[in-house]
Amino acid sequence: MLPKELIAASTEPLILSLLSKGESYGYALIQEVKRLSGDKIEWTDGMLYPVLHRMEDNGWIKSRWVEIENGRKRKYYSIEKNGKQALKEKREHWSMISSVLSGLWKEQHV
Repeated sequence: MLPKELIAASTEPLILSLLSKGESYGYALIQEVKRLSGDKIEWTDGMLYPVLHRMEDNGWIKSRWVEIENGRKRKYYSIEKNGKQALKEKREHWSMISSVLSGLWKEQHV
């Protein structure tokens, strides 16, 4: 299992990356991250939805309610123009960190 701090720091770039592929709803995002991480990242509703709401408040994503079977409603999220810009910046940040760590670890041979 990954440390909570690393999971928290990666949540926004993961959500933006997934939504850049197309709209989705909360449970599907949780399941896709779990699948992509080989079950090493397990988000909960209580962790995910506050992040989605904050990202919506930031103008990075938008939501819409869709009626599904049995008359139930599901909230779908999609990325906005500001979210694409935020994703670009987050990719640059994560790439820089990854590059620095790779360089350090290559030199150390631990």
